[in-house]
Amino acid sequence: MATLPPNAELLAPRDRLNYFDAQSRALPQDMTALQAWNALMARPLPLMGLAFKIRDKISSLFGVKQIGGFSGDRKDTVQTGDHLDFFLVEDARPDRLLLTERDRHLDVLTCVAVHNRRLWIVSSVVTHNLFGRAYMLPVAVAHRIIVRAMLNRMPAPDKFVT
Repeated sequence: MATLPPNAELLAPRDRLNYFDAQSRALPQDMTALQAWNALMARPLPLMGLAFKIRDKISSLFGVKQIGGFSGDRKDTVQTGDHLDFFLVEDARPDRLLLTERDRHLDVLTCVAVHNRRLWIVSSVVTHNLFGRAYMLPVAVAHRIIVRAMLNRMPAPDKFVT
């Protein structure tokens, strides 16, 4: 079980979560959470656009809003109430972004935290009904793989734009 950095936040206590994942990697230089987010989004994973289209098509049959996926758009600033793609920014500090997506089926909190020159992606989910639990079955497996791949694809230190 990973020891989380002190600036990480979860949606609920760990024993009340229906899904939890924390992954990290060393950063080649000091950066803010938003700079790290921009670096993660700079190189989209192949087939992610297609995966989000499939997700949106299936989920829309159950009344879930379409999220469209990641745009790759770079943000120079962000504040509480803004959006980073489909995520609502609930808190924006230099060392942490709290990004949420909430609906009647589940609540998601993704915490993008930087601490001691390390980037953390901490995801926590609370489901509200059978559809939320069923939705998380494939997502739980895919999410871990996707986050790991995104962390591994971050640009090399000389490619960072801060």
